[in-house]
Amino acid sequence: MTSALQLEGIRKSFDGVPALDGASFESRPGEVHALLGENGAGKSSLMNVAAGLYAPDAGSIIIDGTAVALSGPAAAHQHGIGMVHQHFKLVKPFTVAENVLLANPRPHFSSGIKDVRAAIARQVEALKFSIDPDRRIDTMTVAEQQQVEIVKVLVGGAKILILDEPTAVLTDAEATGLLEIVQRLARCGTAVVLVTHKLHEVKRYADRVTIMRGGRTVATLDPRQSSAEELTELTVGRTSALTERTPHQGGPTRLNVGALTYTRGDGRTMLNNTSFFVRAGEIYGVAGVSGNGQAELAEALIGAIEPSSGEIWLDGPGDISRAGRNKRREAAIAAIPADRYAYALAGNLPISDNLAVAQIRSGRYGNMMRINRAAMRRDAVAAVKDYDVQGVRSVSQKASLLSGGNAQKLVIAREFGREPEVVVAHSPSRGLDVRACAAVHQRLIAARERGAAIVLISEDLDEILNLSDRIGVMTRGRIVAEFERPADRQAIGRAMVDHA
Repeated sequence: MTSALQLEGIRKSFDGVPALDGASFESRPGEVHALLGENGAGKSSLMNVAAGLYAPDAGSIIIDGTAVALSGPAAAHQHGIGMVHQHFKLVKPFTVAENVLLANPRPHFSSGIKDVRAAIARQVEALKFSIDPDRRIDTMTVAEQQQVEIVKVLVGGAKILILDEPTAVLTDAEATGLLEIVQRLARCGTAVVLVTHKLHEVKRYADRVTIMRGGRTVATLDPRQSSAEELTELTVGRTSALTERTPHQGGPTRLNVGALTYTRGDGRTMLNNTSFFVRAGEIYGVAGVSGNGQAELAEALIGAIEPSSGEIWLDGPGDISRAGRNKRREAAIAAIPADRYAYALAGNLPISDNLAVAQIRSGRYGNMMRINRAAMRRDAVAAVKDYDVQGVRSVSQKASLLSGGNAQKLVIAREFGREPEVVVAHSPSRGLDVRACAAVHQRLIAARERGAAIVLISEDLDEILNLSDRIGVMTRGRIVAEFERPADRQAIGRAMVDHA
């Protein structure tokens, strides 16, 4: 049988960092082919190449047996490829029909909208969806919006349907309903690619599975003929040697998180009675697949969001779950957020200002009426040197001019410069090169040795395994399993995928 889609030897780098390293994938008409891998494995990047969003640096794209060069998403659309992204591409004030028409233009609006409504009706009937073409997107549930995305690409004539983590935002019942529909589509001849990290979805709904790790294709096999243990090991790999360091001595509890709950504005519960504790001189790693509440946990700990219920206790000031960021800073909490420019740095301000902001309220640089900028610059020069922040011509230059790794070093220089008692680090080495990663890790270990309690939230399982004294696996907004160092990689992997 001729393959519907073949990707061979695909390579793609971003800012010199490889995302895909010779990856390959093949999908046939009439099958659900799962693409499995942990965070950062390259799954979405590979499918973005297939959908024309990324141009590969090397490799071949073959559709229905013919090699093609996709100039963009429109070209992929013309070749019958439709992708439903994890983050929906819908204009919320528009109706369903208007969104479908935007993606599938017609020469005239009035006749085009009538044609699109009829096409939507045909797809809705075939898929047994319940969608009103004239309903506005912003009045629909997440599951209904996802149905609109599927209808949108099918109206466009997609014969190859790529679903990127389609059940990540759905309830169990909604996920089951969607995947049963996906199976029906495949049985009618559509080539369906199911990008997922959920092992039970692969075992139950996929005809074949391709596993990726580190930007490479590891294996393609029949999931029904493979054990969960085999799939887990192929997905997360074997445990590598751990970083040598002083064994944890078990200090007093410094941070205690109790039954923390947070519900977003759209009604989705992201933290669900999350509970754990961290001792002084300990790194507590939080592992899990992206989107299971890790970001909300970090934001709740640093004061960026207020939890719906629950408590965050420090050994000194007590419950700070509803305290502002200034009070948390006074309580010696350091924050290294995942998005350094959104939460940690003011890119348009000088490096010296970004470093000094943590100490302004302490009076170190005078008062708000008269700030000692000479002292700010002097301390900034010393911090840049001590923390090896490269690319600094002057501490008066804007922080936005620094590379990602050096911007992260700047954040760490500011947060660790006052010897914090608690550190919340979310994906601290994301996007950094090997040298910058090593520098970040050394600082975290040094803070641990000094007695700080560190919460390390990361989607990089190697980072979690190498740095953590204890590991909690977070799924659906709660800690579902905990492991002591040295932790078994496969056991953590099973906890991540079995509860997903």
